[in-house]
Amino acid sequence: MAYDVDVLVVGGGIVGLSTAYALTRERPGLRLAVLEKEAGFAAHQTGRNSGVIHSGVYYRPGSLKARYAVAGAAEMVGFCRTHDIPHEVTGKLIVATGQAELPRLRALAERGRENGIPVTELDRTGIARYEPQVTGIAGLHVGTTGICDFPAVAGTYARLAREAGAELRTGTELRAVARRADGVTVQTSAGELRCQVLVNCAGLHSDRIARLAGDDPGVRIVPFRGEYYELAKDRRELVRGLVYPVPDPAFPFLGVHLTRGIHGDVHVGPNAVPALAREGYDWRTVRPRDLAGTLAFPGTWQIARRHWRYELGELHRSLSKRAFTTAVRRLLPAVTAEDLVPATAGVRAQAVGRDGSLLDDFAFAGFDPEDPRSTRRLVHVLNAPSPAATASLPIGREVARRALAALEAGG
Repeated sequence: MAYDVDVLVVGGGIVGLSTAYALTRERPGLRLAVLEKEAGFAAHQTGRNSGVIHSGVYYRPGSLKARYAVAGAAEMVGFCRTHDIPHEVTGKLIVATGQAELPRLRALAERGRENGIPVTELDRTGIARYEPQVTGIAGLHVGTTGICDFPAVAGTYARLAREAGAELRTGTELRAVARRADGVTVQTSAGELRCQVLVNCAGLHSDRIARLAGDDPGVRIVPFRGEYYELAKDRRELVRGLVYPVPDPAFPFLGVHLTRGIHGDVHVGPNAVPALAREGYDWRTVRPRDLAGTLAFPGTWQIARRHWRYELGELHRSLSKRAFTTAVRRLLPAVTAEDLVPATAGVRAQAVGRDGSLLDDFAFAGFDPEDPRSTRRLVHVLNAPSPAATASLPIGREVARRALAALEAGG
């Protein structure tokens, strides 16, 4: 088989571009291409989040999320500094507003210390020193959290990969995959491409790409929309930095929080409601194919059965600005509905098992250098929601490691 490229990366979000950047650093001269179906990079999860460099305080000790977020946060700050990307290490507050949250807050403090993260426990007075307008009975200050411009980070990965010889193709959609012993042939909206190794970093569509390639990913991407407001410009002084509630350990979302962004805007949110399309950024966007696939998947109904009370609350806050404001006022009593201005929504690509379990760690499939029986020629990133942007440098290196090992293993 005559190859057009050695490695083909599908997906031009921050994970696909960090993988391309890592590949060019690890293997100079590699023939590499990146396919992105949108007209530009970072159009979905990367470009639709609150820009937080996560510390790793929430994640199970020893998990990939914990390891990659802790290391990735420090590395991301260094990368931004080196390449003059707007960023700031702000620290953040995690605030308990009721007695029932105190055991979870203490558990978070312990988890943070296990992950090697500096945390300081605070009383009401300590909270007020950081955020005078925020109300809580106890809190944690996490010093290593920061903010940055993740689309600019992704753009820098793209520029560095291109300068090293990678071919970056936007506006090019993957439509079919044919795997053979001697390589992989893909059909795209711009024609045919042949490669030795295919790397799937397709985010919201990663499970579909895996199935196109003949692999059973064992999970389905179930999209959850996160809806944001912003504080009106004349009310931004209510929030100095980053303020989070104590998260519910049963659900991998962090609740409505307050985030002062790198450009001075203050995001409020998100909630987490089922999206009616994988790229469904509002209630009006409905894609029958996406919706039918979600509803046909047994895991969707298991989630609904287990978390229906939680989701009813999220839906109520989505449909009622008054309810959303009430949720925000638990942390920030001075805010009013008039202070909240609708902002850009995002969709989380959450991988879900058939039993309704929500994958709580980064997940890879396809070729595994430690498993000689694993699928050849393909590497899949199946679950990389937040904090994947924070952890994009170590994730990119891990995916590149697998891809280069698959290249060496051949058929």
